Formats: sequence, structure tokens, C-alpha cells
Amino acid sequence: MALEITDANFEETVLKSDKPVVVDFWAAWCGPCRMVGPIIDEVSKDYDGKAVVGKLDVDANQEFAAKYGVRNIPTVLIFQNGEVVGRQVGVAPKDAYTDAIDALL
Repeated sequence: MALEITDANFEETVLKSDKPVVVDFWAAWCGPCRMVGPIIDEVSKDYDGKAVVGKLDVDANQEFAAKYGVRNIPTVLIFQNGEVVGRQVGVAPKDAYTDAIDALL
């Protein structure tokens, strides 16, 4: 299961991580988000210990969604050393996310 990321733990979990971080910006009412969710959960299992993989509910946590210009969901941002190094908007196949992580490992 992917980690639950919130505005409260974003800085510690994402920006201060020494591993690559994948953040899925989603909402419960979003159909395409429900397609991406299980893929993100799989990626989380596959990269356990190698990367941080989490989901941020944009309805409950708007601060960082706004800060990173997330206007459409699902949006998946890839972070390394506190910086955004990748962005995938909309539904994408699993390898779109795994290839992005592999490039950082």
C-alpha cells in the first residue's frame, strides 16, 4: 500500500527524503485516479526500501497541490532531493512510473 502523504507530513516525507519519491495527487471522486491508484500501490510494493511512494488526497490537502501547480488529477510528481524531476498527468501505464524511478536509482 502506498504511503498516505498529507500537507502536515509532506516536507518530512517528500522534500527531506534521501530516496526518490513518487507522489500521486488524487481525489476519491476522480474516475481516472481510481485507475492509477492500484498501479501506484504496485509500484510502492516493487520499490519498497528503494523509493518512497505515496498518495496525496487533493481535497483534504490543498497546500502542496497548489504549490506544485497540480490543476488536473491524477498527477504524479517524481521528486529527488526535494526537487520535482518528473511529472505525469493523467492515466499512464506502470512502466511510466517505474522507468522514472529507475532513472534515479
